[in-house]
Amino acid sequence: MTADSSIVYVVDDDPAMRASLESLLRSVGHDVLCFETAPAFAAAIRPDRPGCLVLDVRLPGLSGLEFQRELGRSANPLPIVFITGHGDVPMSVAAMKAGAVEFLTKPFRDQDLLDGVHRALALNRQERARAAALAELQGRVATMTPREREILPLVAAGQMNKQIAQALGLSEVTIKVHRAQVMHKLRATSLADLVRIADRLALDGSGNRQGDTRV
Repeated sequence: MTADSSIVYVVDDDPAMRASLESLLRSVGHDVLCFETAPAFAAAIRPDRPGCLVLDVRLPGLSGLEFQRELGRSANPLPIVFITGHGDVPMSVAAMKAGAVEFLTKPFRDQDLLDGVHRALALNRQERARAAALAELQGRVATMTPREREILPLVAAGQMNKQIAQALGLSEVTIKVHRAQVMHKLRATSLADLVRIADRLALDGSGNRQGDTRV
């Protein structure tokens, strides 16, 4: 096992199906953890690794679609590959609209499941990389003073030192010093680079856009 190795979670109340899916996924090198119900999975401690969820639609208690909505509101959502023996078009549409990677009706081809799992894992790796890059950037922002944070959006908006000085009631010399510190602390090599960084910061926890993967 390596630090960035992936893991596939399987939630299905059918023991035979769980065993079959685990065998299939392990046969192509995946680590697998299986659960009988959505609450059992939710209560488990997940390792900090890329992963995805193979989820049965019809489960006792909390259904797969209900759990998809619940997981989507959590701090650590996972891409989902749905499987079902009782699928219909409206159910499939609802799952895909909510972000499911795949919706497979039993019996499905092994390769179709594996393809869905591989897409889901790739998606989760991308999201984890985006989150790590944003966390690193936010660490740089934490080194900035309140005044530097105030100046950042003004510089990124293309305002000249004179304009910023007038807006903030400061001297141009002071703005020049703060501007240089903003560039240094954010490791921006040009104004275009700073604009890109400011745009990414505008998409963090205070205004995050789902699916943004820019680095």
